[in-house]
Amino acid sequence: MEEVDVEPTTTLIPGVGLRQRHVGFEWGTGDILVYETNFKLQGAGSARSGTPSVHVVRKDEDIYSPILRKLFNESHHIFVGLQNIQEDLPSKNKKPQFVSISKNYRSVIRACMEELQQGAVSAQDTSVIAQYSNQVSILLAIELIWNLCEVLFIDAAPAGVLLLHLLDWVRLHKADVDERAREVLQSESPTHHHAYWEVVISFVLQGRMDEARQVLVKQANLQPASRPIYQLMDSLLQKMPIFNPGGTQTLTEFDVKWRHWHEECDRCLQDNSFASNRHLETICKILVGDEDTMLEHKELLGTWYHFLVSRLLYFHPTVKPSELHYYAQSSMDMFLDFRSAPEPLDSILLAAFEFDIHQVIKDCSIALNNWWFVAHLTDLLDHCKLLQSHNLHFGSNLREFLVLEYASGLFSHHSLWQLAVDYFDHCPEFGRVYLELQLERVPLETERKALKVLRICEQRQMNEQVRSICKIMAKRALSNNRLGSALSWSIRAKDAAFATLISERFLQDYCKRGSFSDLDLIDNLGPAMLLSDRLTFLGKYREFHRLYGEKRFTEAAKLLLSLMTAKIAPRSFWMTLLVDALPLLEQKEVIFSVDQTHELMFCLEELTSDNSDGKPEQSAQDEDIESTKLELLRLALARNLAMAIVKEGTVEA
Repeated sequence: MEEVDVEPTTTLIPGVGLRQRHVGFEWGTGDILVYETNFKLQGAGSARSGTPSVHVVRKDEDIYSPILRKLFNESHHIFVGLQNIQEDLPSKNKKPQFVSISKNYRSVIRACMEELQQGAVSAQDTSVIAQYSNQVSILLAIELIWNLCEVLFIDAAPAGVLLLHLLDWVRLHKADVDERAREVLQSESPTHHHAYWEVVISFVLQGRMDEARQVLVKQANLQPASRPIYQLMDSLLQKMPIFNPGGTQTLTEFDVKWRHWHEECDRCLQDNSFASNRHLETICKILVGDEDTMLEHKELLGTWYHFLVSRLLYFHPTVKPSELHYYAQSSMDMFLDFRSAPEPLDSILLAAFEFDIHQVIKDCSIALNNWWFVAHLTDLLDHCKLLQSHNLHFGSNLREFLVLEYASGLFSHHSLWQLAVDYFDHCPEFGRVYLELQLERVPLETERKALKVLRICEQRQMNEQVRSICKIMAKRALSNNRLGSALSWSIRAKDAAFATLISERFLQDYCKRGSFSDLDLIDNLGPAMLLSDRLTFLGKYREFHRLYGEKRFTEAAKLLLSLMTAKIAPRSFWMTLLVDALPLLEQKEVIFSVDQTHELMFCLEELTSDNSDGKPEQSAQDEDIESTKLELLRLALARNLAMAIVKEGTVEA
């Protein structure tokens, strides 16, 4: 068995173990049921008394957060859209689409972060505030990693443009500079504010020269004697070359221009041009790429990757993607205290700078508490043709494995399971198998939900699952005495045996009440009545009643007789049919012909002979009723036979 990369975290379950009993568990789709058994621990002391409890342990609590649910819903639409991008387009033409999709994912993350932050502000409960704050910090890390992956892997920016994208990345995730700048500039005396120089240096570290100059000019206006050195610094900041990817300047020309500017900054430092002002001298040292000076302002940088980008900005602005890993590793080593180990986020970002996509996904899978991030990022990278070399040993590629895991987690939620269907649909190897297994576990609390599941199965020709769902719903409807619904489900399941059983119940119900329930269903059975003989009889028997009600007596009589002579009607129902024939036999006009009357007589005699052979014991009252029915039937049949003979004889004459 392959060794795990990290030890699994221990989850403490409150209350478990107090009664000194062994613990049992049962796996669910997205959780585990943990319970105390009746078996005592070996050598257990006195245990506390109390009622044992069943605990639900969930791996992923995020899907139950109403705010994060929006993240899952919105990202689902983006995912489906990504799958529909034409495969036959060249990768070069698809790159802008992939970058746009990546930005869409990040905008959804940002929207959820803002909503969580608002929720934390308005919440009263400290546990809710802590939960929201924790989710915000996780989403911040996710967006930070995704943005870097977008720059390095999806957009794949070349030298020159690469640093511009990294600067945007740092500025986006170091937003406290703008807040501090607002605070300083809105104060009564900005130049005397304790954070004034921190704001200027922060702007310089982020390469925001225009903002730095605007703040510096306030100090220059208050010190006329020092104006020349402020003007010199303003000139250096203004003249700093910035690569323009859309311009005519080549990367080599930019590099030459940047080196001239860098040498000018170095001369100013060597000439002690800013010796009279330590703050301006510090800025000049940063401009020449002095690493020690940058590291003295760790609290302004905040992170080693901010230090990395600032270092590249003033030391090697034309850095190539292949050189990043060296600068990233050395920047992390220089920035982090040797006594402190890197956090999981540091390791993930370092792996990204090393262009080790597989390690990024692996570390994220370990560090994060759900599969949302790794599933969607891996899917996007796979579409960019960046994961082809990473196949797994157990049949599926990395992208499909992660998407399957994420979709399986969604199926444990009462409403998000519908999103998971599309994810399974886009897993060509194992998606259908997973979907079949998961659909079988969806609790069918209502008919509406059952119809949703059924529609999904029918669209994908999952015939076995369709039959299973219909049988479950038919049995449930029958147990609730909803015969119409039960019959409808059994027909949909094409279950002849169950349709026969329900048809019997309909007939029994008719015998008790003298009328049919769910007439609309029975009247519109159509070809479905051929599913079973009993269902055919039910449909035809209802048709007989309809014909009789419409006073189409001849057709009704013919149908009634055919039900008995063709053996469609069960023998137990013959007496009911013969009694139904009585009103037709009593009509003034002859309905049954001589031959038809003989057939009715034959059926009656056959029924009475069967009853006399194996006649169950009946009460005296029931026997009287049966004998009365027989007398009435024989009398009516004899009278009808006589009338039919006379009529047919008259016609022949």
